[in-house]
Order: sequence, then structure tokens, then C-alpha cells
Amino acid sequence: MDVSGNDRRTRAPRAAVRTAGVLGAAAALVAAAVPASARSGTAAAPGATAAPDPLVVLDCSSEAQVRPDEYLLACGDGNNRLVKLRWETWGPRTATATGTDMVNDCRPYCAAGRFHAYPVTVTLSRPQSWPERPGAQRFTTIRLLYTDTAPAPGGKDVTIKLVY
Repeated sequence: MDVSGNDRRTRAPRAAVRTAGVLGAAAALVAAAVPASARSGTAAAPGATAAPDPLVVLDCSSEAQVRPDEYLLACGDGNNRLVKLRWETWGPRTATATGTDMVNDCRPYCAAGRFHAYPVTVTLSRPQSWPERPGAQRFTTIRLLYTDTAPAPGGKDVTIKLVY
């Protein structure tokens, strides 16, 4: 657009273009950093508390997981892993899923062993406070109920205390 009146197109000075680019990038960063509730203009009612942290299960690295697709049971060597977990419930006292327990037979030794699949129902229970995150709770027990055969030498109903 010609604003000079002489039919010549004018260019904005490079410094102005650079400044506009920097300001645009800064605005995008601010928008990404501000919570959605603050951006939308909605505020919590006076006296209202923030939503509680969800109930979690901790993995081998003490990272919080909610409805994980997989869960490593043998943290030291990776020879026992729950896979294809489909969570039916995730409530305040228990969480239940169906999936597959992949277990290494370690024959003749674990590095040469083969993994075998066992259908399983998984139940997480006994929520307790999580000392590393005040106000949050974590499941502390996992129950494995094998719906067909179970890996040797265990039984078809196994309960494990989660110590992470």
C-alpha cells in the first residue's frame, strides 16, 4: 500500500520488522505459560480450593502415572512387564485394568530367556499419601489375578506391595 502519494511501495525499516517479530514471539510465550483459566478470565470462587491431584501409581523411577498403558514390575532387570493395560476404573480407593503380563522364563538364564504372555486382571489399591508431593496420594498395592495360566512358581492370585 502506498502511503507516500508517489505510487512507490515503501518498506518498513528492518528494525521495526525485527521488533514486531520479537514482540510476537514474546506474546506467544506468555500465552503458553499462563494457565488456561487465567487466560479465559474465569477465576475460582472465593474460598474454593484447587482440584486435588489425581490418585497415581508410581513407576520404577518414582514418576507419577495415571492409567498407564504399560507398567514395569521388575525394575531391576525388566523381566516382568504389564502391557496393553485397559483401565476399567480409576477411583478413590481402587483402580482395575485388564492386560497382559509379559514374564521372562530366564531359562537357562535371563539374558537367553523367552518372554511369555499371561492374561491378567490388575487391581491397584490401598492409597496412601505421597510424602514427596504433599496433598497427593498414590496406590501402594498391586494385585495380579491371572485369568488363564500363571507364571511359575507363583500362584494365580498375587499381591505385591509397591515400595516406590
